[in-house]
Amino acid sequence: MITANQLKAARALLNIDQRETARLADLSVPTIQRMEASEGVIRGNVDSLMKLVAALEQAGIELISPGAISPGGGRGVRLKEHVGTPKARTETTRAG
Repeated sequence: MITANQLKAARALLNIDQRETARLADLSVPTIQRMEASEGVIRGNVDSLMKLVAALEQAGIELISPGAISPGGGRGVRLKEHVGTPKARTETTRAG
């Protein structure tokens, strides 16, 4: 599960906008906008949520769940060490 605030914080840590987030997750910009406009936990298509979380993790974001060991508790995000600039998903092309 990911909250709208976690998504916004992840984008800030990566220094990317909604358009770049959409590109990395292979989603539309309006989908990202709807997710960020959510209150609390983002609800939506499971496939879209999985794409988003996978893209953020690949870009170097670690989502911290409410049950994670943390002095302050609660949800959060952190940038993994040794992370470069997020890269676009690569698609293989077939010779035709």
